[in-house]
Amino acid sequence: MTTPSSESVSFPRLQARSLRFTLGVPRNLTVSPDGSRVFFVRTPDGSTRTGSLWSYDADSGQETCLVDASALLGTGGEELSPEERARRERSRESAAGIVAYAMDEACEVATFALSGRVWVSRTGSAGARALPTAGSAIDPRVDPTGRRIAYATDGALRVIGVDGTLDYPIAEPDGEHVVWGLAEFVAAEEMDRHRGFWWAPDGESLLVERYDESPVTTWHVADPADPSKAPVEHRYPAAGTDDALVTLWHVRLDGSRTEVAWDRERFPYLTRVSWTAHGDPLIQVMARDQKDAAVLAVELETGETTLVRGQSDEVWVDVMPGVPAYAPGGRLVTLEDHGDTKRLLVDGEPVSPPDLQLRAVVSLGAEGAIVTASQDPTQVHLYAVGYDGDTVALSDGPGVWSGTERGGTAVRIRAGMESPFPTITVMRRGETVGNLASHPLHPGLHPEVRFLEAGDDAIRTAVLFPRGHEHGNVASLPIIMNPYGGPHAQRVLHSAKPYLEAQWIADQGFCVVVADGRGTPGRGRAWDRAIRDDFAGVTLDDQIVALDAVADKYGTDVDTSRVGIMGWSYGGYLSALAVLRRPDVFHAAVAGAPVTEWRLYDTFYTERYLGHPDEQPEVYDANSLLTGIDPDVALPPLMIVHGMVDDNVVVAHTLRLSSALLAAGKAHSVLPLTGVTHMTPQEVVAENLAQLQVDFLRRALHA
Repeated sequence: MTTPSSESVSFPRLQARSLRFTLGVPRNLTVSPDGSRVFFVRTPDGSTRTGSLWSYDADSGQETCLVDASALLGTGGEELSPEERARRERSRESAAGIVAYAMDEACEVATFALSGRVWVSRTGSAGARALPTAGSAIDPRVDPTGRRIAYATDGALRVIGVDGTLDYPIAEPDGEHVVWGLAEFVAAEEMDRHRGFWWAPDGESLLVERYDESPVTTWHVADPADPSKAPVEHRYPAAGTDDALVTLWHVRLDGSRTEVAWDRERFPYLTRVSWTAHGDPLIQVMARDQKDAAVLAVELETGETTLVRGQSDEVWVDVMPGVPAYAPGGRLVTLEDHGDTKRLLVDGEPVSPPDLQLRAVVSLGAEGAIVTASQDPTQVHLYAVGYDGDTVALSDGPGVWSGTERGGTAVRIRAGMESPFPTITVMRRGETVGNLASHPLHPGLHPEVRFLEAGDDAIRTAVLFPRGHEHGNVASLPIIMNPYGGPHAQRVLHSAKPYLEAQWIADQGFCVVVADGRGTPGRGRAWDRAIRDDFAGVTLDDQIVALDAVADKYGTDVDTSRVGIMGWSYGGYLSALAVLRRPDVFHAAVAGAPVTEWRLYDTFYTERYLGHPDEQPEVYDANSLLTGIDPDVALPPLMIVHGMVDDNVVVAHTLRLSSALLAAGKAHSVLPLTGVTHMTPQEVVAENLAQLQVDFLRRALHA
């Protein structure tokens, strides 16, 4: 059931209030080993940001609130340390209360951080208690046996009993810029690795990351709106500069430790760590140019490693979710490109079908793996892939599917076009038990999406007109391209929620076009890697191909003499690029938090696609927005929007572009967002920003 929205509240405010309509929806699902219960986090409604821990009985279908975070916080509210705020920024987490939790193998003990304290819940009954821990705790995790909890604080990793006894450090900083037990910046921002320690299956030791940021360049992120506040020092590994020094250690509970040895000169990146009961710990390490990776088994007593799988690609090796890992029986499971298809490999041999593009491994069982995969890139389905190659679809009906299963209980999550909210179904021994309840805020609109395949490459494209639009019966509408458009991210999917904002924009009197060009996932190796060294050419060309296809299909419904483009982050880069390089096609742009100079963006992301700036300076120059501005060509109306305390795409990007435009005599607008990071969750800011962008495009395009 959804919470109805007030007619007096605008869609942009509803979107901000609901954190893009994610509040009130169950997430972070865990199934107990016997399949009897499903655990999850959910806020009480679609506008309250405080999440609580819930349990669903798979036999009776009854839900129980195990931990009410609001009751634990009381009237004091939540307090977050700067380190926890940075961690949430990396994971794009805007919610509050319980946002994550960890459990022992039996799912009898749960732990979570709340307002910097470590809390423990016995899942057999409701309630939780805070442990007397030191410092502001980050990422507490209970060991698989349920006896101890490890947590990071003040650069150290500490261990405490679940009963609150014996809180002590097992690794402490041995240098000014040394941190134990957390993921370094590029791992959290770009590798989708947010952890920095991993318990042994027997709970007697851990693998712990140690990183040293001493070599990393210090940047200063200031808040100009408060000149009395000192700038925050932020160590940022920009392309071509030094990364943090990352090592991995086997740490015992008495604090003794052994360094895990590998060729860190050749493979400086630690991309994955997996430690299960099915074999030695596995790590994946990667070369700086990302063309070679190695899967290594760790010998715990000596710290020596043995190569179990080499991975290489002449362009780059992908880091994939859920792998590498050992399956029951000690089989090595990886996801790798095999020809032009991402396939499941077992001990180096492909077992999944050659026409199925795999996206992630969800779980590994005795007989096979549960994976997400696509045949049509606009849809994602669940499959069971046997280690013998037998493959069975687990999802039916169009949409974007995910889920998990254990102990005879399966959870199936489907997001489709008929509703902006997912359906979360629990099945016990093959029979449907019921659905997890959702209480999201209703957006007050439903997107009306038309799909098409543009050009010879069949660029997947979504088109939205004002709701109720009658083709051929109204004046031609201006077009707004609304891309992300960058590599390894996808917008065009058979799921309604991603189009809510686009529909609201269309309802203001536009035709909105969302297109996924080359570099987006789900279409094979050649498609992915087409953007190497050429962001500016390939991704912009594909937006134009999509625009042409829309014009061909809808004729007089659209006006190609009035084309705007708007986007955020890479979409902001693409928007500014469009009016700078192709003002003959694009007549106005709003560029939000754009990367304008790729030398200012981080190592792992940027060098994967553009190489090292010292080795390919011409590539960086060709893809920069700061070079090649023609003073003799008129610049269409351009608004640049940027959060002043963004620590990822720092505001220097916008300031340098503005300076270059001014030097070339190009009029433009800059909208600084005071106190805003790369995300804009503040209600009033988000509402006014959305309206200002639409008003700007309406004026510029004479809409």
